[in-house]
Amino acid sequence: MTVLQWREEFSVGIEEVDHEHRELIELIRTLQQDLHAGADTDRIIDVLGEIYNQIAAHFALEEKMMRTTHYPALPEHKQDHETLLDDLRDIMDEVEDDGILDETQLTDDLDRWFSDHFKTHDAKLHHSAHE
Repeated sequence: MTVLQWREEFSVGIEEVDHEHRELIELIRTLQQDLHAGADTDRIIDVLGEIYNQIAAHFALEEKMMRTTHYPALPEHKQDHETLLDDLRDIMDEVEDDGILDETQLTDDLDRWFSDHFKTHDAKLHHSAHE
C-alpha cells in the first residue's frame, strides 16, 4: 500500500491553503490506515464523506481567493476541482452500493491527483499570488 505523504513540492506558499492541504493528506492517511486495518464499510463511507466535505470546502476557499484576485486561470482550475469531486463521488457511490473499494486504486488516484494538481494548477496559483 502506498501511503500518501506531504511533500514540499505540494506547497503553494499560501499558509492557509498549505495547512488545508496537509489536513487533507492526513485525512486520506486515516482512510488508508482504516482500510489496511479492515474497517467496516460504514466507517469507510464516513471517512470518504469527511474527505469529500473537506475537499469541497477547501476548493471553495481556493476559488474564493481566485475570484477575489481575478485569477485568470480560474475556469480551468475550477474544472479540475469539479472533476476530482465527481471522481470521489463516484467512488463513494460504488462503496455505498457495492461495499467495494479498491484501496490501491484509490490511493494511486489520490496520490496522482494531488501530485498533478499541485504541480500544475496550484503551482500557477502560487506563482500568481507572489507576483
